[in-house]
Amino acid sequence: MSAPSRWPWRSWRRWSLWGLLVLLLAWMLATLVWLAARHESNEIQTSLEREAASAISDLRYALDRNQQSLEVLGMGAAPLALWQNQATVLLRGSRSLVRIEARDTQMGLLAQAQSPYHPIDWEPSARLDPHGAMAQACANARRQGMPAYGGSYFQPYSGSQGAELLELCLPQVVAGQVQGFTVATYALQDMLADTVSHSLAGNQEVSFTDPDGTRLAVVGAAKRGARLFSTQQLLTLSGASLVLRMDSWQSAPQLFPNLLTALVAAMGLALSAVVLLLVRDNRRRLRAEQGLGEALAFRQAMEDSLVAGLRARDLQGRTTYVNQAFCAMVGYSAQELIGHDGPAPYWPQEQAQRYYQRLQEPLRARSLQEAREGFSAQYQHRDGRRLEVLIFETPLRNAQGQQQGWMSAILDVSEQRQMQEQSRAAQERMQAQAHLATLGEMASLLSHELNQPLAVIASYATGSLNLLAHEPPPDDCTALRQQLQDLHGAMQRIADQASRAGRVMLGVRNLVRQRGQARERVSAAELLGAVLPLIHLQARAGEVQLVSSVTPGLAPVLCQRTMVEQVLLNLARNAIQAMEGVPAAQRQLQIQVRAIPREDMLEFAVCDSGPGIAPEVAAQLFTPFFTTRTQGMGLGLNLCRTVVEQHGGTIAFTARQPQGSIFTFTLPTGGELPPSHE
Repeated sequence: MSAPSRWPWRSWRRWSLWGLLVLLLAWMLATLVWLAARHESNEIQTSLEREAASAISDLRYALDRNQQSLEVLGMGAAPLALWQNQATVLLRGSRSLVRIEARDTQMGLLAQAQSPYHPIDWEPSARLDPHGAMAQACANARRQGMPAYGGSYFQPYSGSQGAELLELCLPQVVAGQVQGFTVATYALQDMLADTVSHSLAGNQEVSFTDPDGTRLAVVGAAKRGARLFSTQQLLTLSGASLVLRMDSWQSAPQLFPNLLTALVAAMGLALSAVVLLLVRDNRRRLRAEQGLGEALAFRQAMEDSLVAGLRARDLQGRTTYVNQAFCAMVGYSAQELIGHDGPAPYWPQEQAQRYYQRLQEPLRARSLQEAREGFSAQYQHRDGRRLEVLIFETPLRNAQGQQQGWMSAILDVSEQRQMQEQSRAAQERMQAQAHLATLGEMASLLSHELNQPLAVIASYATGSLNLLAHEPPPDDCTALRQQLQDLHGAMQRIADQASRAGRVMLGVRNLVRQRGQARERVSAAELLGAVLPLIHLQARAGEVQLVSSVTPGLAPVLCQRTMVEQVLLNLARNAIQAMEGVPAAQRQLQIQVRAIPREDMLEFAVCDSGPGIAPEVAAQLFTPFFTTRTQGMGLGLNLCRTVVEQHGGTIAFTARQPQGSIFTFTLPTGGELPPSHE
C-alpha cells in the first residue's frame, strides 16, 4: 500500500514542476511579446517625432527661402509695374503666399499683388487696423530692424470658406533708415500642403494649433485606427510662434506578428555572440580609421609647418604633389603644378633643357645613395626673382614596398649663399687688413727688439775704432797685447749682439708666418698649471692675492701651448700692474676657466680689482703702439689678440663691478685646425 500511495505525490510533484516550467515559459513569452509591443510603440513614437522635426526643418527652409526672395524683391527703387510683375511671378511659384504688398513708412499702400489661387476680398480698413497682425508685425520689424511675423488670424474667402493667415513684414532699410515695408501674407493651410503633405503617410495628420489646442490648419486624410500617436513641435518665428502637431493612427497590435517577433528575439539571443564579435570588430575598425585620420591630420599639419618645399613625382616624371612651402617658394599654385610633366614653369629658360635631363636621371638608374646626396639648382620665382635651391631625391614607395615615384625636398638657400658670399668678401678684407697689421707688428717688433743689440754693436764698434786710433809704441809688446785683447772682447760682444738680432728676426718671421710649434691638445688645467708659478711670483712681489679655478671635466683645447701660456702671462702681468695704486688689502687677481654653453669653446677670464679702464682708453686697447705706460710699446695686447685669433678664438674686455677689469679670451676645443693665413 505504501508504494501506490507515494506514486500520486511524485506524479503531482513532477507535473507541478512541468507546470511551473510551462508557466515560466509562458511568462517569458508574454514578456517578450509585451516588450516587442512596447518596442514597436516606442519606435512608432520616435519615428513620428523625427518626422515632426523634419517637417519643422522643411517649414523653416521654405519660410527662409521665401523671405530671401521677398528681400530681393524689395531691394532698390524699381518701378511699381516691374515690382508688381516680379511679385506676381513669386505668388505663382508659391501657393502658400496669398498677397504681397509694398507700403511706405506710414503704412500707406504703394503696390500690391494678389495670388491667383486665393480669391479673398480684402477690407482696406482692416488692413490699416493699428492693432492688427500686419501693424504688429511691421512695428516689430521697425523696432528690431529685421523681418518680423505677426500673429495668425482668420480671413474669410469670397465664398463661405476662409483660411488662417500669417503676416510677414520686411523693413526696407537704406543707410540705417527704414524707407518702407514689404508685407507678405501666408495661408497656413497651403503652407502645410506645399511643405509637409508630400511626406505624410496615409494614416498621418499634421496641423497648426494654438497653445490652447485649437487647430488653425489641418492637412492629411487621417485613416482612423485603434491607437493614436501624437507629438508636438514648436515653430518659433520672429514675433510669433506656432505649434505643429502630428498625429498617427495605428491598428491594434496583432498577436501573430508579435509571436514571430518573440521568436526572432529568441533566435537573436543565439546570435548575440556573433553580434558581439561583429561589434568588437567594428570598434577595432573604427579605432583604426580614427587613428588613420589622426595620422593624416598630423602629417598634413607637419607638412604645412615645414619650411622646406616637398614635391612628389610618379615614374613618368609627372608632378603628383607639392606642399604649401614649395608653392610659396616658386610663386605657383598647386593646381598649376600638379600633373605637369614637361619643363617646369619655375625653371630658368636658359637652363630648362639641362634641368629636364637632370630630372630624368633618378627615373632611370640613379642609386639611392646618389639620390640622397642632393644637388644645387636655380629656380625662377613667378615674379622673376632667381632662387638658389638645394634638392634631395628619395624613392617614393607604397605599402608593398614598390616604388611609385620620387619625393624631392627642396631647400631655399638663397640667403645662405648670399651670406656666404658676403662672409667670404669680408674675410678677404680682414685678411688684407691682417696682413697690413702683421707688417706693422713686424716693423714694431724689429724696432723694439733690434734697438738694444744695434746700440750695443754701435757702442763696441766705436770703442774698437778708438782703440785702433791710439796706436801703442812699437816696442811696447804688453800694451799691444792688451789692445788686441780689448779689440777681441769688443768684437766678441759685437758678434753676440748680432746673433741676438738674428734670433729676433727669426722669431718675428715665425710669428708672422704662424710657424710656431705644432698645435697639440692640452687641458685647461695643464695650461694654467704651467704659468701659475710665474704668476704667483709676480703676484707675491706686488702683494696681490691670486685665486684660480677651473671647471671640472672640461674638454682639452687645440693650441700652440707656449703661445697661449704667453697670453696668460701677459694678461696676468697687466692685471698686477693695474692694481699698483690700489691698497694691498683690496688687490686680488682671479683666473677662471669655464666652458661656453652650446659652443665647443673654453673661456679664460683674467679679473683684477684695479681702478678700471676709461671708455676712451678701452676703445683703443688692442690698437698697435697704443699704451698708457711711459715705458710700454703698446704691443702686448695686440700680440695677445693676434695669437688668440690665430687659434680661432676671440679676446674681449669688460668692466668689472664695482671696480676693476675683466679680460676674456676663448679657444676652441679639440677639432680641426683653423685655416692658415700665411
